[in-house]
Amino acid sequence: MSSDANPHAAWKRAAAYAAVELVTDGMIVGIGTGSTATFAIHALADRMRAGLRVLGIPSSDRSAVLATSLGIPLTTFADHPRIDVTIDGADEVERGTLNLIKGHGGALLREKIVAVASRRLAIIVDGTKLVDRLGERSAVPVEVVSFGWEATRGRLEALGATVDLRRSADGKPFCTDNGNRILDCRFGPIADPARLEEQIGRIVGVVECGLFVGIADVVFIGDAAGVTRLERSPGPSAGR
Repeated sequence: MSSDANPHAAWKRAAAYAAVELVTDGMIVGIGTGSTATFAIHALADRMRAGLRVLGIPSSDRSAVLATSLGIPLTTFADHPRIDVTIDGADEVERGTLNLIKGHGGALLREKIVAVASRRLAIIVDGTKLVDRLGERSAVPVEVVSFGWEATRGRLEALGATVDLRRSADGKPFCTDNGNRILDCRFGPIADPARLEEQIGRIVGVVECGLFVGIADVVFIGDAAGVTRLERSPGPSAGR
């Protein structure tokens, strides 16, 4: 990839290349989605050109297209139901817990499926994504079925959210790879992400939400000082 004058892009790129060092020969690698994950896909392709052999499982159609174009061979859960390591970005990372908000790239359902199927989830961000509490800066994306999404929005608003239907650049409602809609829900700082994730999940019409609680194992943070690595405290991984 060509160098980018944007320092945030350079920080993400450095974090991506550090995270890809976790990948070893013969691994099944979960491939994330979004602008940050794109750096990891390029870093993985660079290592493959140097002789690394892996198979990838992408979390979106567009990541699959990019990976294929760079020569990364892909596989499916039918052949490999367990992933060795997934490398992906995040919209917010909570200090201390490494809980996440994800899904602003529009692939949160598939990203969570890939994440919980992974023995290890590595997250790459720049330093601006670190927060004291989730929700300080980002909305929580919630993927919902298109039928009756207005009723689903009302139930999310009853939890205290300000809810916006995500739209594409042409003004039409954004459609995920699974044919669903995304509602971006602003809760403000979230005191108990696990409880909120559970409450959202109980709403009829919700497919998945962008709160990733207790799933990330390691976070690589790029900033002007270089790359910092944060590890989650030992303990059971949520859903894994």
